[in-house]
Amino acid sequence: MSSQPPPDFRPDPEALLRQAAQEGRGRLKVFLGAAPGVGKTYEMLTEAMARKRDGVDVVIGVVETHGRVETEALVHGLEIVARQSVEYQGRTLSEMDVDAILARRPQLVLVDELAHTNAPGSRHDKRYQDVEELLAAGIDVYSTVNVQHLESLNDVVASFTKVRVRETLPDRVIENADIEVIDIPPDELIERLKQGKVYVPAEATRALGNYFSKSNLTALRELALRRAAQAVDAEMLDYLRAHALAGNWAAGERVVVAVSEQHGAAELVRAAKRIADALRGPWTVVHIETPRSALLSDADNTRLAATLHLASQLGAQVATVPAETVVEGVIRFASEARATQLIVGKSQRSRWFELRYGSVVDRLVRETPGITVHVLPMEGQTPPTAPGERAKAQWGRPADYAVSFGLIALVTLVGELVFTAGSVTNVGLLFLLPVMVAASRYGLRLGILCSLAASLAYNFFFIPPTHTFTIQDPQNILTVLVLLGVAVVSSQLAARAREQALLAQRSSAQNSSLAGFARQLTGVSKAEELAQLLCAEVGRLLGVHTLLLLPEEEQLVLRAAVPPDARLETIEQAASRWAFEHNQPAGRGSETLTASEWLFHPLAAGGHVLGVFGIARPDAGAPIRSDRLPLLLSLLDQAALALERIALEGEMASITQLKERDRLRAALLSSVSHDLRTPLTTILGMLGEMQPATEEQHRELAEIRGEAERLNRFVGNLLDMVRIETGALHQSIEPVDLAEAVVAAVHDMRAVLRGRNVELDVSPDLPFAEVDPQLFHHCLMNLIDNASKYGSAGTPIAITARRSAAGLTLSVLDEGAGFPAGEERRIFETFARIEGSDRKGGTGLGLAIVKGFAEAMGIEVLAMNRPDKSGARFDLFIPEGKLLKGARAE
Repeated sequence: MSSQPPPDFRPDPEALLRQAAQEGRGRLKVFLGAAPGVGKTYEMLTEAMARKRDGVDVVIGVVETHGRVETEALVHGLEIVARQSVEYQGRTLSEMDVDAILARRPQLVLVDELAHTNAPGSRHDKRYQDVEELLAAGIDVYSTVNVQHLESLNDVVASFTKVRVRETLPDRVIENADIEVIDIPPDELIERLKQGKVYVPAEATRALGNYFSKSNLTALRELALRRAAQAVDAEMLDYLRAHALAGNWAAGERVVVAVSEQHGAAELVRAAKRIADALRGPWTVVHIETPRSALLSDADNTRLAATLHLASQLGAQVATVPAETVVEGVIRFASEARATQLIVGKSQRSRWFELRYGSVVDRLVRETPGITVHVLPMEGQTPPTAPGERAKAQWGRPADYAVSFGLIALVTLVGELVFTAGSVTNVGLLFLLPVMVAASRYGLRLGILCSLAASLAYNFFFIPPTHTFTIQDPQNILTVLVLLGVAVVSSQLAARAREQALLAQRSSAQNSSLAGFARQLTGVSKAEELAQLLCAEVGRLLGVHTLLLLPEEEQLVLRAAVPPDARLETIEQAASRWAFEHNQPAGRGSETLTASEWLFHPLAAGGHVLGVFGIARPDAGAPIRSDRLPLLLSLLDQAALALERIALEGEMASITQLKERDRLRAALLSSVSHDLRTPLTTILGMLGEMQPATEEQHRELAEIRGEAERLNRFVGNLLDMVRIETGALHQSIEPVDLAEAVVAAVHDMRAVLRGRNVELDVSPDLPFAEVDPQLFHHCLMNLIDNASKYGSAGTPIAITARRSAAGLTLSVLDEGAGFPAGEERRIFETFARIEGSDRKGGTGLGLAIVKGFAEAMGIEVLAMNRPDKSGARFDLFIPEGKLLKGARAE
């Protein structure tokens, strides 16, 4: 099969957006099993240990060993984040501590039993919601789940195991996950159960007689393998669409179902659901919007919307595609969807309909090679069409007939005048005019009726003998037949042109609405103006009530509404909050909080939700028809981009102010520092020359000199910070002996360290590092000064060096109070001071200078609390590339 795309194939924007949406998020890997006891947790821990040996920071968020010795042995080799306690009905339950994990911020966290329901009172109802929060923070997650916990398979599993699992999770949770199937043969699992490796003996005996029968385990195993295959197939399709590769790549089954507004379409969708379940493949329900769609009555549109909603409820993807003909639209969509199975219904059609439009089923079978076409009967399900709006739309209004026949009468009168003048050669051609007008304005049916009426009028008034329908001359019979044929063909051509014009008109109207809305957005500079414009425009185009909610101080605040007196009840507020937090629709017509009268759509741009837009119908009906949803989403996308633009403009204005403020601050700091440096130099020089006469004077002089030196270091820090922020930091990179650098820094800080014990664990055999000696010296001095300042009185300061395959880590450790969780990054910000630092006299510059100097030299600096005892630890990590190999040998 060729992988070269045809000329009209382009990368799918949605596939590209899905790939882009994963940027910055953590990756979820799910160890999927058919049943308890197959070894999911063991395999997860084994792989986690391998990742840890590779240098990955791995912690355990929650792992359930169930008393299995082999599993518990693996747990002891990994760091465990303590669980939080939740009080419920007089009992204390333990759940995973999401906040502690976020504060610890590992690279990988292990979260067992993804479908677990959290204790009441927890932040999230389900554990998978905890995992989604971790993934959003950029943390990778390993988790486990059994196939019976998937929502889509819950009923299937219950049908043959006779056990319904209450803890389930939506399939979307694992749609973007890496899935590894943990599979063992049923006989081996049963043997493990008998040996007591899954349950205690009493429970194992009961399980063998019920859930863990060989037939059940075999069926569960098949479900797990099929679900994993679906995930792989979806991943492959995303790759194909993102890279515009052609072909249906039928490694897995993909089902497309074509539906219409006719009765029986709902039964077709249900049958398609059964076929898709049997094939274990994803399925899509598509409606092709043709020029004839304009003739649909309100009842037809309602029935079509109900069919599409049913398909969505049954788990299908739903699409509406415009095309000139049904066959053209179905073939194009099936090709783009890489369908392997196409399902259509064979409805009752008149012979006249098939003569005019052809058989859709026959053409699909002929023109879709490589796709299996299922034709399901819909006979007997379409009741006779009752006279109503659809009949009126097809046959036209009485006024249409009056205009058409009036034109024929007018042409006849003109012909009579010509006939009276004695020339009747081309009178028959005049009768084509009303036929063309009727067909182009009122459709094919009225055009054909006008063709017959025009032929009869021509015969009655102008073919001898006149005023009778008798034709004496055979040549005149041919003339009438030719006139009738030309009129019918002209009617068809005019009607087709009309249908195409109507389709283009609808598309143009939608494009015009979008273009007009976009043009109005260009003149909007405030969020309040945009909110009013969006609500008014959507309300006008769709005939609905609208409102816009924007976040303000962690609350969603109503910024605009049409009508202005719109109010939200508790259920609507919950639905809007859910839509904002999950970036998915909520409320009536969605799959979440359907009791709400409002439907809420998130306004998202750049991967962030900026607000929530709500719509509702004045008559409390369905908020929006399915065929109008694309227009709404397009309007919301434009509004979201405009809202993001307004926010960015505000941020740019703030950044400009910050830059100006920083420039003034740098100038002030530089000026003050230089003005302080001169008198400080004089003071230090004079203090060095003074000779105390008594022991008391000697002590006081030493204390004065120490404070002056500390003030001099503060001034030096100010100057260093100005150099960092203004980019005036110059380096002189050369090999530095790390052991000597540490000893020199400790020596220069001897006045600060007076009375402190410094424990050095720095081997003299360490390799040289390529750094700037002065900047590195400043980094060490500031870290030692920080440890002395915040370590508890009388406790030692430790300086250690450890070599690894990735590089060398130089650590400074104290035995103080440490710092609160979550402060690990903020502590390096300029003027940032941890809790209690105001009692120590700190400036909040020392660690910021360390970070600036270290980054300039290509060194990473990290802060964390000590795991072994109370205190803080600061690491200077020098990568392997900056270490000189063999420098000691020289």
